[in-house]
Amino acid sequence: MAVFTPVTREQLEQWLGHYELGSLLAFEGIASGIENSNFFVDTERGRYVLTLFERLDAEQLPFYLGLMHHLAAAGIPCPDPVPGRDGAALRSLNGKPAALVTRLRGRSEMHPGAEQCAQIGATLARMHLAAADYDGRQPNLRGLAWWQEATPRVLPFLAAAQARLLRDELTAQEAFAGSTACAALPGSAVHADLFRDNALFEDGRLGGIIDFYFAGRDTWLFDLAVTCNDWCIDDASGGFDPARLAALLQAYAGVRRPAPEERAAWPMMLRAAALRFWLSRLYDLHLPRPAEMVTPKDPAHFERILRARRAGVPALD
Repeated sequence: MAVFTPVTREQLEQWLGHYELGSLLAFEGIASGIENSNFFVDTERGRYVLTLFERLDAEQLPFYLGLMHHLAAAGIPCPDPVPGRDGAALRSLNGKPAALVTRLRGRSEMHPGAEQCAQIGATLARMHLAAADYDGRQPNLRGLAWWQEATPRVLPFLAAAQARLLRDELTAQEAFAGSTACAALPGSAVHADLFRDNALFEDGRLGGIIDFYFAGRDTWLFDLAVTCNDWCIDDASGGFDPARLAALLQAYAGVRRPAPEERAAWPMMLRAAALRFWLSRLYDLHLPRPAEMVTPKDPAHFERILRARRAGVPALD
C-alpha cells in the first residue's frame, strides 16, 4: 500500500472545513497506487476520494483536475473534482497539493471477459472524442522524454540481455517518434494508464474510469495500446487473448474507427506502450522513494509483453 504522506483525523477534519460537506464520518488509506497518497473519505454529504500529490506540483495539477471535470460534464463516467467554498478544487494538506473528487461505485475487475473489454473499448473511444476540445496542454510526463531520462538510470541494474533489449527498443521508439507517420496520428489529452485497476464495475457494468494522474497529451493510438496491453492479455505469456482483444477493438471502432495511419502504426505503438510500463516498473523497483507503505510491481510482466509485441501483433482492423 502506498501512503507517502500520512494524514490524521484531526488534520483532515480541519482541512474539510474548506468544503460544504458536513462532518467527517470515516476515512482510510487506499491500498493501490505507487505515485500518490490516496484516502477514502466519508462525510455527511457523501463519499469521496482524497489525493495528496507526491510528484505533481500545483502548477501541473489544474490540467488533470480540469480534464476530469471536462469529461464528467460530457457524460464520461469518471471522478469529478469537488470545489470548496471558494470555488477552488486544489489546495494544500500537510505541505502537499491535495484535491477531493467524487467516489464512483464498483470494484475493479481483474479477470475481465469479452463483455467487460467491450465496455472499456467503447468508453475509451467516447473519452477520446470528448477530450478533443479540451484545451489543457500538459504533455505526457511519462512519454519519450522521460524514457530517455530514465533508461540510463536503470541500465546498471539489468542483465546484459535486458539492457540490450531496452537500448534497442528505445532507439526504435526515438526513430518512430521523429517520423512523419507518428506526426500524422490524431490525439488529445488521454488517460495513458487505463489498466484493469483503474476501472470500476458493478453487477457486470462499467461504473467509471479513475486515476487520471498519468494523463497528458498524446496520441489516441498510444492510449488504446496501453489499454489493450493490460485488458486483453494472457498474464503468463504476455500474448493477446484473441476474444478479449477483438471485443475491445471492435467496440472502440464502433464509436471511433481508427484511421489508416493508425492501423499502420499499431505494432510500434503497442511496443511503445509496453516499453513505457516496463521502464517505469524498473525505475520504481530499483530507485524507490521512501514511503510509509509501498509495494512495487513486477517489471518482468512488461518485459514479457514487450518481447511478445516485438515478435508480432494482430492487425488493427
